Amino acid sequence: MHVPQPDDNSQRPYDEVINLIVDYAYDYEVKSEAAWARSKMALIDSFGVAIESLVKSKECESLIKPLLPGATNVAGGFRLPGTSYSLDVLQGAFNMGAMIRYLDHNDAFPGAEWGHPSDNLGAILVTADVLTRDALARGKPEEAITMKQVLIGLIKTYEIQGVFQIKNAFNRVGLDHTILVKIASTAMVSWMMGLSREQARAAVSHAWVDGHPLRIFRQAPNAGPRKGWAAGDACMRAVHLATLARSGQPGIRTPLTATRWGFYQVLNKDQEFQLPRPFGTWAVENVIFKVLTAEGHGLTTVEATMAASKELQARGLDPLKDIKNIHVRTQEAAMIIINKKGPLHNPADRDHCLRYMMGVILLKNGVEVEAEDYQDDSPFATDPRVEALRSIISMEEDVQFTQDYHNPAIRSCGSSIEIFLKDGTTINVRQDFPLGHVVRDAETIPLVRKKAIHNLGLKFSQDEVTRIMETLEQPDFDTLPASKFMDLFQK
Repeated sequence: MHVPQPDDNSQRPYDEVINLIVDYAYDYEVKSEAAWARSKMALIDSFGVAIESLVKSKECESLIKPLLPGATNVAGGFRLPGTSYSLDVLQGAFNMGAMIRYLDHNDAFPGAEWGHPSDNLGAILVTADVLTRDALARGKPEEAITMKQVLIGLIKTYEIQGVFQIKNAFNRVGLDHTILVKIASTAMVSWMMGLSREQARAAVSHAWVDGHPLRIFRQAPNAGPRKGWAAGDACMRAVHLATLARSGQPGIRTPLTATRWGFYQVLNKDQEFQLPRPFGTWAVENVIFKVLTAEGHGLTTVEATMAASKELQARGLDPLKDIKNIHVRTQEAAMIIINKKGPLHNPADRDHCLRYMMGVILLKNGVEVEAEDYQDDSPFATDPRVEALRSIISMEEDVQFTQDYHNPAIRSCGSSIEIFLKDGTTINVRQDFPLGHVVRDAETIPLVRKKAIHNLGLKFSQDEVTRIMETLEQPDFDTLPASKFMDLFQK
C-alpha cells in the first residue's frame, strides 16, 4: 500500500521574480532624459484618450457611473477626469483604467505578449490623487505624492510590463495580458503607499496567485466590451491587494514555483518566465503611441491602406467598382488578433477586425478610421459596402515580418498590401514601422501632443486645455502635488 509522504512545510524565500520586481520598484533611480520626456507624453496622451472614451462611447459613459445612488461624492475620493464624481479608490481605479483603454486608442507595446502599458495609470493616478488629498487635508504637504512620483510610477509599470512581454506569451496559455497590469501596478502602488518591502512582496505575491482572466473576450467569436474594461479590473485589483498587504496580510512565498500548486505548473505549462533584460527605462522609451485609431498590429496596414487609397483616387478609380481583390501580408500577431470574418456584433468586434478598418478607409477615400467609425451608431457599422470590401480581402503571415517584429534590434510591426485591379494592374504598399514607433519620433511626438489637445477639447474649453498643457510643460511640474494636476480635469 502506497503511503503518501507528508508535505514539507518549511518556509521558503520569496520567488526570485517577486524580489526582482519589488527591488526595481523601490531602488531603481530614473535618470534617462528620454524616459522623462516620453513619460510626460504618455501621461497626457492617456488623459486625452480617457476623455475621448467618455465622450465618444456610450458604453463607457454608462460603465463609469457610480455603483450606488449617493456614491457620486465620496469624501476624499478620487476625482474622475471629465466628470464631477469623487469616487472610492476601487471604483476610481476601475473607471480610470477603463476610460484610458476603452476605445483602444492608448499606447501599445509589442512582444511575445501584447499589451498597453498606460493601462496601469488607472491604479497610479487614483493612488496618487487620494493620498495627496489626504496629506494636504491633514496639513502634511511633505507627504503629498508629486507628479514626479507619478511619472516614476508610470515609467516603472511600463518597464515591468514591457520586459515581461518580450518573451512571455501569456496568450499561448489562454491568459489575458492584463495580468501584467495587475502585477506592475501592485508593485508601484505599494511603493506609492509607503509599504515596507516585505509588504510589497506580499502584495505582488497575491497578484500572481489571483485567478487570471482568460483572453477569450478579445478573440472571435467572443470579442466584446470586456476588453475595454479588463484593464480597469486589473487596476482595481492592484489597489485592493496593496491595501490588503498594508493591513498586515502576509504574502505567499512561492506562488510561481510551488510544486503542483504554483503558477508555472497550473497555468503556464511548466514554463518559467524569461526576463531577457534588466529592468530600467527601456519600455517607455520604446512604447508605440497610437496616433491612428487602430489595434496596434494593424497600424501599418492602416497606413498602407490610406496610401493606396490616395493612389486609387489619383488614378480616378473607385474601390467598389475597380478592385478585384486585396491581399495583406503581415506579422503572426495580427493574424491571431485581427484576422476575422463573419458578422461584427459590437464596437469591440469592429476595432479588432483588420478587414473592417481597411474597408472603412477605402470608403473614406484614404481618411483614417476614427473611434466613431467603430461604434454601433456609425453608418459604416451596417454599410453593405464595407462588407463587400471585407469579402475580397485576404490575409497571410509573412514570416520575415514576424521575425523582424521579435528581433530586439528591429522591433518593427510591418505589413504590406497588394491591391489587384480589374484592369490587370496592381497597387503595392509596404509599411515596416507605424506612425508612433520610436524610429518615427520626429513625426510622432508633435502628433501625440496634437491628439491630446484635440481629445481634451472634446470636454474642456480652449482655455482649460491651454492651462492643462501649460501646467504639463511648466519647469516645476515635477514638484506639483498630484491632486492639483487632477483638479484641472474636473467638470
